[in-house]
Amino acid sequence: MSVDTAVEVVEVGPRDGLQNERAVLDVATRIAFVAALVEAGLRRIETVSFVSPARVPQMAGAEEVMAGVPRAAPDGTAVRHIGLVLNERGLERALAAGVDEVNLVAITTEEFSHRNQGAGVADVLAATCRMLAAARASGVPASVTVSAAFGCPFTGEVTTEQVMRVVREVLPAEPTELALADTIGVGVPADVRRLVAAVRAESAVPLRAHFHNTRNTGYANALAAVEVGVTALDASSGGFGGCPFAPAATGNIATEDLVYALRRSGIDTGLDVTALTRPARFVADALDAGVPGLLSRAGDFPARPPG
Repeated sequence: MSVDTAVEVVEVGPRDGLQNERAVLDVATRIAFVAALVEAGLRRIETVSFVSPARVPQMAGAEEVMAGVPRAAPDGTAVRHIGLVLNERGLERALAAGVDEVNLVAITTEEFSHRNQGAGVADVLAATCRMLAAARASGVPASVTVSAAFGCPFTGEVTTEQVMRVVREVLPAEPTELALADTIGVGVPADVRRLVAAVRAESAVPLRAHFHNTRNTGYANALAAVEVGVTALDASSGGFGGCPFAPAATGNIATEDLVYALRRSGIDTGLDVTALTRPARFVADALDAGVPGLLSRAGDFPARPPG
């Protein structure tokens, strides 16, 4: 890796980090969490999810959260707020709430697709293409996350061809970005290289990657993704997260741990590790939980000299 390499860190803590926690944070606390992330330097944040609160109560009040979060950093830099959208009604809500981007989800396997989105793969892909067109017509960038790209919690192995079926269906609808998601944390670097190569053989679409650290391979996967040209990585403050519809899908890679690994590898993110520990502790206190990530406990290295 070159020291000239730069990677964008996309913070998903307010959405993916909270959606699987037992504690349900109120709107004011979620707004304060987002504000702490902005204060720490993060500028692209998956802030809300426009899903049914009956299914994911942790994401209730998305419109109220969007109405209260900072739209610019203290230095005046714009903050881009992403809304996760699973269906056309969710897209309508997201656009009305004034999100800066939408992130759509298409799943590789039938059973997980039905459990997560209430429809099969073909129907979800058709709806995703319609939503991409609608978002584009509204002037709002829309990415697509290929969920369970590395493995399914219900049917096991996912083939390259299953992933590429999703990719090939959505590419003609011109997503602004494509994300490969290891929703249950089963992938290894060889899988990352295989899937990125498969996508790159057919498209130059900007790529983002989303890793969970369920089996302690998330950070290795993130570094491997950068090595093969992925320019954006999802991470969750403190390492909280998981999918409520995927058994044993534990937390995302921690933002502060990821930035440490990237910085020590000569990769610029524009973020400060110590500053990132503050929102991690904030959300841990709000959830009355320990921080899953390790950097907040171990501290940065090398240590700053006294005084």
